[in-house]
Amino acid sequence: MLVLSTLVGCQPNAGTGASASASAPAASGAGRGAGGPVAVGVVTLAPQRVSVSTELPGRVNAPLVAEVRPQVRGLIQAKLFTEGTRVKAGQVLYQIEPDSYRIARASAQAAVAKAQATLDAARLTAQRRADLFKVQAVSQQDVQDAQAAQQQAEADWAIARANLDAAQLNLSRTQVTAPIGGQVDVSSVTPGALVTADQTTALTTVRQLDPIQVDVSQSSAELLRLKRDWASGKFQRIGTDSAQIKLILEDGSAYPRPGKLSFAGVSVNASTGAVTLRAQFPNPDGLLMPGMYVRAVLETGSAESALVVPQAALQRDARGNASVWVVGDDGKVQRRAVTVGRTLGGGWLVSEGVQAGERVVVEGLQKIKPGDSVQAHPVAASASGAASAVASAASAR
Repeated sequence: MLVLSTLVGCQPNAGTGASASASAPAASGAGRGAGGPVAVGVVTLAPQRVSVSTELPGRVNAPLVAEVRPQVRGLIQAKLFTEGTRVKAGQVLYQIEPDSYRIARASAQAAVAKAQATLDAARLTAQRRADLFKVQAVSQQDVQDAQAAQQQAEADWAIARANLDAAQLNLSRTQVTAPIGGQVDVSSVTPGALVTADQTTALTTVRQLDPIQVDVSQSSAELLRLKRDWASGKFQRIGTDSAQIKLILEDGSAYPRPGKLSFAGVSVNASTGAVTLRAQFPNPDGLLMPGMYVRAVLETGSAESALVVPQAALQRDARGNASVWVVGDDGKVQRRAVTVGRTLGGGWLVSEGVQAGERVVVEGLQKIKPGDSVQAHPVAASASGAASAVASAASAR
């Protein structure tokens, strides 16, 4: 026995072979804890409130635009505004040479005075003849002629008065005023230029910039999906009066002031297949300018008890069917088909297939198969992507 033990101990290959055979099982059981359950990371699903938002392209437009044109003919005497500044409604922008219109008003005033004198004389004549007719001093024909002359004088006075009103109006129009309040554009004329009534070229343009409006386009297909979600109860519809819209500017920065949805289109554009939505935004600093391209983030609905599965947990087969791995109470995994809707940040909104409280595998998916026993350890929500989904939902509110 002593000899055999010595011989075995002196065989170097025997020890090597034993070591190799022992390492083989260890290699085949890597990740299983030397033949134990596979270690996987899981996230426990919990209901949460999520807000559904849609990002849509839009253009900034001025809600009110007024092109300023002269209503009388004359030479521009003065330009009374600074281009690019804010003006008030009724503020004088241009002064047209008024002398000829003052003369026309004075002539009209004289015509009114003459007509008034003629009318006064005709009234006295008609009254006297009416009194004489009572004592049979004049004929009925004389009375009727006097009354007709009075009526003619009254008509002449009315015409003269209308001419005076027209002359006064033309004189007032020599002061070209801003029809609305807003930002005034560049001037197309300078003092000394001849302008005419109702000319095609505007003298300048005034645009209202605060508040300002943004027109966005939403596809009819997206609108139909939203209406179905509202009808099925998946999401609670957010009313037009409470829906807030946020803007992302051309440089990627966020506009600091939220807006309100003021109008939703009632028809679909036949060429684009889109519905127009309109929102109003405060713009005291003039940061938003007409024609600017923006991205509008519109909150369209909310769900109080939604389940969000991290994107890392979702798998799809060749047909595009979605599924997740769920760890049961017995510690074994099973593949579960799920129905998913839209993405929320780093997760998928799930409507069918899983329930609150179930554990979904997000790490170690490549090491498991149906029926395997696993050793589940919770994974931080930020690592799985669930936190980003919640943050996205919160930011949309």
